[in-house]
Amino acid sequence: MNLNFWSNFLVLLVRDTGGDMKTKAYREWTDGIKSLTRSQRKSVFSQLNAVESQEAIIDELENNHVHRCPHCQGERLGRWGRQSGLQRFRCRGCGKCFNALTGTPLARLRRKECWLDYSQALIEGLTVRASAARCGVAKTTSFRWRHRFLTDLAELKATSLTGIVEADETYFPLSFKGSRHMPRPPHRRGHAIHQRGTGREQVPVLVLRDRHGATTDFKLSSASQIEEAPILAHVVASDAVLCTDGSASLKCAARQVSIAHRALNLSAGVRVLAGVYHIQNVNAYDSRLKNWMIRFHGVATKYLENYLGWRRGLERWGEQITPCVVLHAAVAR
Repeated sequence: MNLNFWSNFLVLLVRDTGGDMKTKAYREWTDGIKSLTRSQRKSVFSQLNAVESQEAIIDELENNHVHRCPHCQGERLGRWGRQSGLQRFRCRGCGKCFNALTGTPLARLRRKECWLDYSQALIEGLTVRASAARCGVAKTTSFRWRHRFLTDLAELKATSLTGIVEADETYFPLSFKGSRHMPRPPHRRGHAIHQRGTGREQVPVLVLRDRHGATTDFKLSSASQIEEAPILAHVVASDAVLCTDGSASLKCAARQVSIAHRALNLSAGVRVLAGVYHIQNVNAYDSRLKNWMIRFHGVATKYLENYLGWRRGLERWGEQITPCVVLHAAVAR
């Protein structure tokens, strides 16, 4: 906020308050600004910026997310005062009070004026430290915000895949990063996993993607028919064609749920069948996902689904993503 904006702000406020008893006190306050040091004036401008940002965020949330009671889904609502800068509402049906953040992952979080900046940090894929530095918060706050913002994003995934559906299993290292108690001795930094594919040190993730770009993924305890068959039955249309790299578990799972299956023999150099059946799209997605994950220097397995949802969101919205889009996704009811 520059001095010209501040001057215009003062002029408008004097005009709007002219004639009442507050005008004298207000003018005394504005006259006092002249006696402030440069650093003190910067502090005033910073605080006004914070108030303006917080009010913009609150307006955005209240105008788009307060339509019914989160407790009983009733639509007869009445205003019931304000608290922590948020308008409180009272449901005439159940009598309970709530605000725009009640029942969302962002409930009871402070520093709302920083949320749009933090949303932009998520769009840019910044680390916890870089996000904290951008928003002027502690690293612990940045970490807590990250996983509050990503809680609902982790659940936003395609629920129905149609046409030609590509499936692939990708693997991430089993990580206890940040845990105080581990079931194994801690690894030294730079520890390499020597076993490819399935193993005790790998976490399998089943990724499915159709030719329309709809994507979904599931963290598995093991890449087995027992876990994969219910997933295919739930998200893959019955008339779809499943393309895989010849995985035995996916082949058996597709047969179990009666889904047409085309398996590629990659070891023999067969990467495309009939000119249309391949897994190049899902492999490209896996590659982008893995390359994007490198910046975090390892992701704790218990938070892996949040990061998968984060990446899906970036792919889903593409160039249309904005901080407001991320904020709305974080408080989706």
